[in-house]
Amino acid sequence: MSQIERTIAEAARAWPFEEARKLVARTGGKAPAKGYVLFETGYGPSGLPHIGTFGEVVRTTMVRQAFQRLSDVPTRLFCFSDDMDGLRKVPDNVPNKEMLAQHLGKPLTAVPDPFSNEYPSFGAANNARLRAFLDSFGFEYEFQSATDWYKSGRFDKMLLTMLRHYDEVQAIMLPTLGEERRATYSIFLPISPKTGRVLQVPVIKTDADAGTIVYRDEDGTLVETPVTGGNVKLQWKADWAGRWFALDVDYEMYGKDLIPSAELSARIVRILGGKPPEGFNYELFLDEEGKKISKSKGNGLSVEEWLRYAPPESLALYMFQAPRRAKRLYFDVIPRAIDDYLSFIEKMPSEEPAKAADNPAWHIHNGKPVDHHAAGVSFAMLLNLASVAHTDDKDVLWQYLRRYVPGATPENAPYLDRLLQGAVAYYQDFVKSTKKFRLPTDKERAALKDLADTLRAIPESESAEFIQNEVYEAGKRHFAKEELRQWFKTLYEVLLGSEQGPRMGAFIKLFGRDNVVRLIERALAGEDLGKAA
Repeated sequence: MSQIERTIAEAARAWPFEEARKLVARTGGKAPAKGYVLFETGYGPSGLPHIGTFGEVVRTTMVRQAFQRLSDVPTRLFCFSDDMDGLRKVPDNVPNKEMLAQHLGKPLTAVPDPFSNEYPSFGAANNARLRAFLDSFGFEYEFQSATDWYKSGRFDKMLLTMLRHYDEVQAIMLPTLGEERRATYSIFLPISPKTGRVLQVPVIKTDADAGTIVYRDEDGTLVETPVTGGNVKLQWKADWAGRWFALDVDYEMYGKDLIPSAELSARIVRILGGKPPEGFNYELFLDEEGKKISKSKGNGLSVEEWLRYAPPESLALYMFQAPRRAKRLYFDVIPRAIDDYLSFIEKMPSEEPAKAADNPAWHIHNGKPVDHHAAGVSFAMLLNLASVAHTDDKDVLWQYLRRYVPGATPENAPYLDRLLQGAVAYYQDFVKSTKKFRLPTDKERAALKDLADTLRAIPESESAEFIQNEVYEAGKRHFAKEELRQWFKTLYEVLLGSEQGPRMGAFIKLFGRDNVVRLIERALAGEDLGKAA
């Protein structure tokens, strides 16, 4: 890292740099005893992976990248799956619910795969889905399984430390529970050797020297078991603290709803003799109705659903923007996210280095400019192209796109091809049914006829900006200055069937001058533009 790059990073004000400075202060510029700064994200594989989970990884990655600009201390990122948790209920959005119901209470990695028997367990199947997406995005991370850490013995030292401080940790947890729960609560959850279930039962006796606990199994028998070797797991708040302590985690994010839990876990870490990680709490995502998104309910967008319509970079941008503000995470946010991303990526190469470091695209691409060969193309424009072309055939739409981006093909401009594919799908699924075309008024007819005559006289080779100016001038000849907004609304409603639309100069350049003239002629003739000519 050059001194110039370091100076630029030190001046940057984007939130990942602000977070990274906490870690610089924590380490004092030196590597911890373990040799690296450890970032961690947690994942509960009780439901299908969702965008909130991805958000933690991408945001944490952004902070990690910022830290790497500020410090030479090595870093690692663990994506840790709590896959030894017991299956508490059957998720709403998975198949074979009756089969899953027979395995309630068992660790997720001991519950059969309900999807296709492709994986050894429900936990493994959901872990694979998470990893597949993270891999497709190109994250640098190390996947970690709670089951593996417990059963391999790598948590044994931490578990024995937790046992030695059992009464102190219990004293932290019990005041946070209801009276009935306090009567049976223990930070240790034994796994029954008879049923295989994770048991929520009181611990009758602890023996720190022997490293064992005694509990009563489901059939009433007393069982003494080691806390090591995967015979027990920890209740999740103690488990979170135990993980922080065992791994010596330096940084972890969590949702706003987990702030009290994080505070409790931090207290437990200190009792164990460790140092809690630096943290960042983000606001929760909301569904279409403004309710909190739940993995088990599946009431938000899935990763696959977002990617049906948009490239992953647009999702990364949505995660970057205002992480401490509650935002709806539904289909209608996708077009804006795509176009905002395209705007940021187009600006980045021409920005001064200091300003570029605050550009969201810098954090999405780790400071490296990317040319998608999509200059001037917007998702909104492609949606309108799909509307007026009356086709769901991407190859047909490419005939228009080549006019706007000379020389571009699906092969040499794959990002444009991806945008076009997403626009076709989004138009068919969400926009087509909402189109409402109307006929022009007499005043609007005169302006539209004028525009058609104007366009006929413009050479095909003219730029989008020139055409935009001519559209504006045509409107000025028929609408007062304060009515010009209505002129463009007229174009959108009459020609595109929408109250809003793209810059008309760019759209005309894309769809073609003569095609737009024919569109105007059809509108003037009273035809229904919602149907193909």
